[in-house]
Amino acid sequence: MDARAIIARLRRHETPSAEELRWFAQGLADSAVSDAQAGAFAMAVCMGGLGAEGRAALTLAMRDSGDVLDWDLDGPVIDKHSTGGVGDCVSLVLAPALAECGAYVPMISGRGLGHTGGTLDKMEAIPGVTTQVGSDRLAQIVRDTGAAIVSASARIAPADKRLYAIRDVTATVESLDLITASILSKKLAAGLDALVLDVKLGSGAFMKTPAEAGALARALTETANAAGCRTSALITDMNQPLAPSLGNALEVAEVMRVLTGGLTDTPLAQLSAELGGVLLAGAGLADSAETGADRLRALIVDGRAADRFGRMIAAVGGPVHFIETWQRFLPEANVIREVTAREAGFVTAIDGEALGLVVVALGGGRQVESDVVDPSVGLSRVIRLGTRVSAGTPLATIHAAREEAAARAEAALRAAIVIEDAPGDLPPLVHERITA
Repeated sequence: MDARAIIARLRRHETPSAEELRWFAQGLADSAVSDAQAGAFAMAVCMGGLGAEGRAALTLAMRDSGDVLDWDLDGPVIDKHSTGGVGDCVSLVLAPALAECGAYVPMISGRGLGHTGGTLDKMEAIPGVTTQVGSDRLAQIVRDTGAAIVSASARIAPADKRLYAIRDVTATVESLDLITASILSKKLAAGLDALVLDVKLGSGAFMKTPAEAGALARALTETANAAGCRTSALITDMNQPLAPSLGNALEVAEVMRVLTGGLTDTPLAQLSAELGGVLLAGAGLADSAETGADRLRALIVDGRAADRFGRMIAAVGGPVHFIETWQRFLPEANVIREVTAREAGFVTAIDGEALGLVVVALGGGRQVESDVVDPSVGLSRVIRLGTRVSAGTPLATIHAAREEAAARAEAALRAAIVIEDAPGDLPPLVHERITA
């Protein structure tokens, strides 16, 4: 086995064997493969693809590069994963609500990737929270609180941890094969009974078209179900931010408004219930997706999901009374600037990827692996598609560390929001359902 030979095969548009992919994944895990070779591998896969068999082989090879968890609990072990978007903080709403339904949710999550926000970065915007825990500690938290949102330990899919960081800085994020292997290697290593996938579609997603999103959703569900994990997917809209805020602390604030305010009519709450309903039905905890969604909405309204969230945060080092006084704990940016419309009309398009890159440029994401994320920066009160505006109507609020950064963000924000004379068609929240 030789990394150069495997990369050369990919460059010739040949699919390496399952044995070769297992060797390469182990080389990623134990550093027998260099960063340069890992980057070349990612680029070759991105350019040529692996095909269905190669994709499944790479997924299992990356899963088996480390430990695979085994649970002994009195309820199903389930999880949800999003393929990445902007203003998408569903995980923080959904994990505690699912735990309140009797499920166990070991949510192994990732950091920001490209223009999309990372669930771990959002969690760590809460003072004291640490998402890096070992497998034994993860098991204890899940037993005690029902849910944990953590990073993969060094022993969970270590090949993916290495390749994930390299993809972020080598423009190879969008590969269907690499996305599938990255997501499912961690999820399958978590020992899940059931999984629901939120495959994003639109301007703020990696998959811009229905064909791309459909291909990814089917690749994910087919690979996961073949590996023995009952998996369904929803293809959901990302032609505008899901929540009106982008940025780590700002998105945590949106989550708290939903959980502590009992809000069920926002897109964030609606999608959380839709995804959770499918998952509860798949895990045998609800008669149907609809009854599961209703149950989750009720848990948000009566405050039990919020209480469970508070227990989960305390278990990973956050403030014990975070739920009651969360406004005191979240960091605030030095500069807050409102951006208003210069003309009248209707908001007909929002470039979600551009908004995500605005947040990255403000310091809310990473441009190189060593960047330190500023949890306070981002955008809030982002206007929705279809809104009628007049000159002076607020489009969004910028949260920045410095005035010059806010000025650059304003220019990019204006370019990302299209205002026209006539309203356009509004996309649905859920485009398609792919059930196991």
